Amino acid sequence: MDKSKIHILVVDDDDRIRDLIKQYLEDNNYMVSTAIDSPSAKIKLFQFNFDIIILDVMMPGQNGFDLTREVKKKKNIPIILLTAKGEVENRIKGLELGADDYLGKPFEPKELLLRINNIIAKSKGIDINKIISIGKSKINLNKMNIFRGEKSYKINIAEKRILVEMLSNPGKTYSRIKIAEISNISQERSIDVMITRLRQKIEIDPKNPKYLQTIRGSGYVLWVG
Repeated sequence: MDKSKIHILVVDDDDRIRDLIKQYLEDNNYMVSTAIDSPSAKIKLFQFNFDIIILDVMMPGQNGFDLTREVKKKKNIPIILLTAKGEVENRIKGLELGADDYLGKPFEPKELLLRINNIIAKSKGIDINKIISIGKSKINLNKMNIFRGEKSYKINIAEKRILVEMLSNPGKTYSRIKIAEISNISQERSIDVMITRLRQKIEIDPKNPKYLQTIRGSGYVLWVG
């Protein structure tokens, strides 16, 4: 993925947050435009073709929800909503309107970057027949190996099945029931053991995973990038 060709629109009425996001994404080689509200965002959307929109929900005038609804009727552009921390109802509403992801304020810029990388990777498509990078790990599904530095780890058929599924849908949360169905493992404890083993093969610090994360009360999610 050539990040310099990915054009991101950041829409937020808070100058500090908008500028911080712009600087961080540009430091990571993305092309970034900004808008202070919905009207200025719509002008930019008319002028340029964007690959993704980072959109604050709470803005004066037309809010992020209404802009999401309007954009999704005309264009198939992935949208990440920035919401107040803990506002579950607002997050659900945003997803129902067609938003592709959400992030609660305040947030770590690295987490926003991971979510952007996952949405773009998913929208562009990932060839799971090729070697896939997750952080410093390289996954070869054909040879059923994971390489990290000078170390090589074998993966079994159950691990391969769940990796194929999760790599095809980065950022999607999978319940234990769904993982059991995909991997053909029946015991819940065995699923936790499998996830632990995968973390040991993928993560630099398996006890503090960055990529294969637990979503409390929901299941597991795999981030790429």
